[in-house]
Amino acid sequence: MRYEKLAKVYEELSQTTKRLEKIDILSKFLETVSIEDSDILYLLQGDIYPTYDERKIGISNQIAIKAISKATGTDSKKVVLSWKKIGDIGEVAKDLTKGKKQTTLATHLLTTKKVIENLRKLPELIGKGTVDKKLSLITELLTSANPIESLYLVRTLIGDLRIGVQESTIKYSILKAFFKNNKEYEEEIQKAIDRSNDLKEVFEASKNGKLEDLEQIKLQVGKPIKAMLAQKANSIEDAFKHLGKPLAIEYKYDGFRLLIHKKGNEISLFTRSLENVTNQFPEVISYIKEFVKGDSFILDSEAVGYDKKTKRYTDFQAISQRIKRKYEIKKLSEKLPVEVNVFDILYYNGKNELETPFQKRAELIRKIITEHPYKLIVSKMKITSNEKEVKEFYKKALKDNQEGIMFKNLEAPYKPGRRVGNMLKLKPETNDLDLVITGAEWGTGKRAGWLSSFILSCKNENEFLEIGKVGTGVKEKSKEGVGFDELNEKLKPLIIKESGKE
Repeated sequence: MRYEKLAKVYEELSQTTKRLEKIDILSKFLETVSIEDSDILYLLQGDIYPTYDERKIGISNQIAIKAISKATGTDSKKVVLSWKKIGDIGEVAKDLTKGKKQTTLATHLLTTKKVIENLRKLPELIGKGTVDKKLSLITELLTSANPIESLYLVRTLIGDLRIGVQESTIKYSILKAFFKNNKEYEEEIQKAIDRSNDLKEVFEASKNGKLEDLEQIKLQVGKPIKAMLAQKANSIEDAFKHLGKPLAIEYKYDGFRLLIHKKGNEISLFTRSLENVTNQFPEVISYIKEFVKGDSFILDSEAVGYDKKTKRYTDFQAISQRIKRKYEIKKLSEKLPVEVNVFDILYYNGKNELETPFQKRAELIRKIITEHPYKLIVSKMKITSNEKEVKEFYKKALKDNQEGIMFKNLEAPYKPGRRVGNMLKLKPETNDLDLVITGAEWGTGKRAGWLSSFILSCKNENEFLEIGKVGTGVKEKSKEGVGFDELNEKLKPLIIKESGKE
């Protein structure tokens, strides 16, 4: 397929904020996409691989600027100035492409296959000369691109497509394109997405409009699956009101989510964001081999840090460095040990357990796990209809340095990647902090020319320590509350230095 055709669909999608209009545009387009071109489903998500794949395009704004400069024959300083003025590096590429001289007809023959081919080479490049090789691959595409293709090529490169398409948009577009918008198939499409975590695979199975093709998509051990997420409960009373009685209560641990896959002797560990952390936690691998019965399974759990001397649980920040650590892993595992708390099971010995009621899944966990405190245990759980018991359980969770408690419907299935109403969380309200804005980034789109993403710091004696970044909660205009215009009026005179968009 010509990349220009896809780019025009991007443009059409970007011009409307209405969900139904996006679905209509996308469903008509999907009808024209062949199985051979089904990688387009990744491009529609601004990617080149499924969401669970750790390989990312990973191109910085600076490399994009150099590529635009090279492809259009424009000085890089001029590219940067245009970027600051317009606020969208993709629009800069589009404008500069309009001004370049097209030398051959080949400049109009960019295909989606060629785009994917070049982009998939980028994550593979390592070592000496990597930047130059990446520039060459990107410049080859931009040199062949017309203005609208340049716009969306660059946006894809930097991971900012701006077409307002979510996974659900594509799901409903598939429903409309291949199942005549029959709502009876909606849940089946969602279940196929849950099992595969791959919209390309679901698209291919949907092309013939047959339910049996969707049912052929199976849950695969070793392939990352999204964790089920909880909604917030306002109170204990609120939880009982929504979930009924009895219900299950569990600790809400202050650690990080760990989905554990085992197939034969092969064990893989994935975080909530689908990051593979198998190598970072060798001790967890040994716990799974020693304390969990079964040839193949997928467990959902929380890894929680603890102090080896006091045996007291620590907070997430204390062990967070282990997730990214690539070296001295054994040394760090001894310094910052974790206990694995298992609270759900998605698959066991060839059987998909997603539709199994929660209470039965919890019973299965207890049958297959031999608990060893400070290594691997089953999550602390209680089935109750008594508010007083819940209050005591909640107090105990907080005393044990955990975040709060979870409420679970006993009959509920496991729904990957969804923030479901049959699982609720309750934790104390957080405290307000007095922080200082110490840095910012220039905005894009309608916020071009404004400082719009702010770096926040706290004071520590005579220095400021960065603690995070925020870009939400500020109104467009000050008459609506604290506005960007008001903040910018105060901050712009205080700028000490600038570097790119920062």
